[in-house]
Amino acid sequence: MADGIPAPTTGTPAFSVSLTLSATHDVGNTQYGKRRQLDVSGGTITGDKIKGTVLTGGLDYELTLSTGAMELEEVLIYKTSDNTSIFVRNCGVAAPGDQAVRVVADIEAPTSGSYSWLNTTKLVGTRVVTGDKITLDFYDVSKATASTTKVQLKDPSGVPNTSWDCVGGSGTKGDSVFTENVTLGSSFSISNAKRGSRNVIPITGGTTTGKVAGKILDGGADYQLAGSSGTTLDARYTLAPSDGAFIIVRNCGPSNNLVPAFEAAVDGPYKFLNDGKFLSSAPGAGSGGVSITFYERK
Repeated sequence: MADGIPAPTTGTPAFSVSLTLSATHDVGNTQYGKRRQLDVSGGTITGDKIKGTVLTGGLDYELTLSTGAMELEEVLIYKTSDNTSIFVRNCGVAAPGDQAVRVVADIEAPTSGSYSWLNTTKLVGTRVVTGDKITLDFYDVSKATASTTKVQLKDPSGVPNTSWDCVGGSGTKGDSVFTENVTLGSSFSISNAKRGSRNVIPITGGTTTGKVAGKILDGGADYQLAGSSGTTLDARYTLAPSDGAFIIVRNCGPSNNLVPAFEAAVDGPYKFLNDGKFLSSAPGAGSGGVSITFYERK
């Protein structure tokens, strides 16, 4: 929303979501700011036009900037009471000192049927964390009048922004950095959504060897998107090296041209991953899932 995010309550109530958290991971101060990841183990959706649950494996990425402002991204799967799967990415911001994050919903629901309104309705909400719960209250602000009073948030100078889209890159593979063996859950499809059809493959764990040695956390998925130009992979998950650190991963692109983006603590042993100078192999057969090797980019 380039002109600003309206106050949610200037709209009409649309639905509410209660998320249950299983863990919170302190990634530390990364190249973007102070990062925490909150793991979603389920939840419920209530509203006049949509009811259902939230699947386990969702991710809530909370970023606190040096100014005290907060940025947010959430990746979730809704399962409605009539068994329709819906892909959700929420993003939002909060001014310094605000406990509630103002959130914009970006939803991919089937383009026909009773949930098609989610694709086009202008939905703004609030996100509040209380203990092991996150509460999201969404409002339809399509007819809301913009306030003349605005709060403008400015990014800290010299700090890069996280990318909403997949990062790109070219080059040839150099030395191997580390290899993953990723275990996967049962896949399911979200068909005929506004951006195309998604094949969601849950990530349930795994191990890593090489310069990053440890395990892969249960949570996230490969949210593959099939379009007219082919299938784009978009895997979101977290590494947990054996020394107690956490590394956020997004590995996406066509299968034969995957480019990873990493987020690790800038004062830790994995800060070299933040440089963005890596390429990924295509997924190959692995024990219980797929095997992927990351390489230095030449």
